[in-house]
Amino acid sequence: MCQSGSALAKHPDSYRPFFISIKLLSLTYCAVLLPEIHTKKPMRPIFQTIPLPQNRVITVETGKVARQAHGSVTVQLGNTMLLATVVAKETSEVLDFLPLYVDYQEKFAAAGKIPGGFLRREGRLGDHEILISRLVDRAIRPLFPKGLNAEIQVNILLISIDEDVLPDALAALAASAALSISGIPFEGPISEVRVARINGELCINPTPTALEQADINMIVGATESNILMVEGEMDEVQEEDMIAAMKFAHTVIKDHCKAQREMAQAIDTPPRNFPLQPVQEDSTLKREVHIALYDKLYAVAKEGINHKQSRKEAFQEVKKAYLSGLEEDAAAPDLVLVEQYADEVERQAIRDLALNEKVRLDGRKLSEIRPIWSEVNYLPAAHGSALFTRGETQSLTTVTLGSKLDEQIIDRAMFSGYNKFILHYNFPAFSTGEVKPNRGPSRREIGHGNLAMRALKKVLPSEDKNPYTVRVVSDILESNGSSSMATVCAGSLALMDAGLPIKAPVSGIAMGLIADPQTGSYAILSDILGDEDHLGDMDFKVAGTKAGITACQMDIKVSGLSYQVLEEALEQSKEGRLHILSAMNGALARPRPDYKAHVPRVAMMTISRDMIGAVIGPSGKVVQEIQRSTGVTITIDEEGGKGIVRFFAPDQASVVQAEKRVRDIVAEPVVGEVYIGKIKVVKEFGAFVEFMPGKDGLLHISEVKWERIKNIEEELKEGESIQVKLVDIDPKTGKFRLSKKALLPKPEEAE
Repeated sequence: MCQSGSALAKHPDSYRPFFISIKLLSLTYCAVLLPEIHTKKPMRPIFQTIPLPQNRVITVETGKVARQAHGSVTVQLGNTMLLATVVAKETSEVLDFLPLYVDYQEKFAAAGKIPGGFLRREGRLGDHEILISRLVDRAIRPLFPKGLNAEIQVNILLISIDEDVLPDALAALAASAALSISGIPFEGPISEVRVARINGELCINPTPTALEQADINMIVGATESNILMVEGEMDEVQEEDMIAAMKFAHTVIKDHCKAQREMAQAIDTPPRNFPLQPVQEDSTLKREVHIALYDKLYAVAKEGINHKQSRKEAFQEVKKAYLSGLEEDAAAPDLVLVEQYADEVERQAIRDLALNEKVRLDGRKLSEIRPIWSEVNYLPAAHGSALFTRGETQSLTTVTLGSKLDEQIIDRAMFSGYNKFILHYNFPAFSTGEVKPNRGPSRREIGHGNLAMRALKKVLPSEDKNPYTVRVVSDILESNGSSSMATVCAGSLALMDAGLPIKAPVSGIAMGLIADPQTGSYAILSDILGDEDHLGDMDFKVAGTKAGITACQMDIKVSGLSYQVLEEALEQSKEGRLHILSAMNGALARPRPDYKAHVPRVAMMTISRDMIGAVIGPSGKVVQEIQRSTGVTITIDEEGGKGIVRFFAPDQASVVQAEKRVRDIVAEPVVGEVYIGKIKVVKEFGAFVEFMPGKDGLLHISEVKWERIKNIEEELKEGESIQVKLVDIDPKTGKFRLSKKALLPKPEEAE
């Protein structure tokens, strides 16, 4: 730069063309680029409002932010705001699945918080965010056209938080609204709401505080005409109450969908033409395959083979024999298309068997439950364990009891705190005879674990009856349908085996449906197989006690399912749940009367808030010494204006010892009581005696004995234990005055 400036000063004329070029370029920029900027369309936000009870309003707005996305909206209720965007692109390869990615993420800045951890930034999605992502994904995935050859990404960001508005009930509305205005092929709109019953009254999207009093808490997703998805937890409610809550939620969802349609019509985005995968159709070949294979595959289905692999091989043999005959023909048709038609015939044969003869793949009747056997205390070293097997689905579940220090730390944008009940669900590849690297829990594993957790959470004892942190781990060892409900059953048995006083045993069952829309006939299946889940029209998981439902999860794959069918499915599921509970009772009907010998012991003590410092001691020395000498882990918290001391030890004797030490510290001195004290310091005028832990009193020389003492050191020695009586407490200073002579007989001359 310096050299150029020097040359320019010496030869100004030689650089004149350079400046002329710069000037022309600038004029070109002003003439061409600036008009482009100034003529850009201004922002014209469009919004819709959706009224809710209690004068609340949901506002859906588009056109202001994220305008390069194919569709973007903000959804606001109170001060809670969600930003949903959707982008799609054509795929370069033909896929047999829809590459749909739904991610919900909470921004900590939305709550005025800084994330924890070393990086202090939002990282990968947490379990809570994944669960909300699944709520949206399950509702919108069935509504994309079959064969859509496009990758679709839906991002939902929580950008502002209102403590009285839960965002999970708004996420699907935001995603659907963004899709509805994007031009991407989508058979919506849809929406989701939270429906809760509080003090006997149904309400929509209640506050978190009000939700604490609810005995029904469900998220319901639907289009204007059909229920798509239900997930929630209940306090042992009846089936008809659950149906009533779903109907109530659906009436509100219809208003949500209407508002989205009006917004889409106002924007009128041109459709984005993504190619659908070309569907090869050869009606003649399809008919030939059906004629050649239907009866044979129907016969295999009717054999009632109850082993998954053997049944699969039997179907394969029929299709393989037909294909091998075609391969020898020089004019053989497209074998890939033949295989596709053969699979369709197999699916149709299995469905027809259930609809026409009320018989299932493994020979069971529609409402029949697979054989069940259970075993508790399967792992002798675990605090509690159970092995639950139903047909070819098996869960090995363990229960571990820990201290307060083992509580799960929750650090989310909207909530920070601790969780005392943890349930983890693991689905290894060997459970289905597959090979797959272990890369940590999948979204499915997190979702199934959460469902089982909510089913069992409702029967856990209150904290005063259960001071432990509880971790339940379900490892699926075999899987052929409804492993999440096997986790519920095994988890219930393992909790009782651990000695936790749960309110009642819990069982779970997965219901299925096969329906023919042309004839209106349908078959409701109890305890579905994996194959029945794949080819069926509904997956409805219900868990509960003998008294009622505690959790549910439903995904409906067909439109037009009536509430009558749902009511029948729920009633049939109740019969199945009770049957499973009866089978579980054969292994263990109620919680063990006590914890096992090797289970750590936990105790809790309430102390005065003013005494917390005395128990902890200077720099924690007092509590650390108690822990060192007794081997007990001690935690001290201030709760409700009181001190809560918790003890966690390998055995009961250690707990008793530590409790006594703390009780001695917090005990209040009583005038007139006699104590065994230890002489700490001897002075000319007397001695200071520690007569209670952390409490010293003055034993004056005149209170040592009735006779006069010339040399106190001849009477008292430091470290000596002596019996003293508390004779006075100074009301101003709180100092203690002790006496030894008050415990000695009074000489006659002293009288």
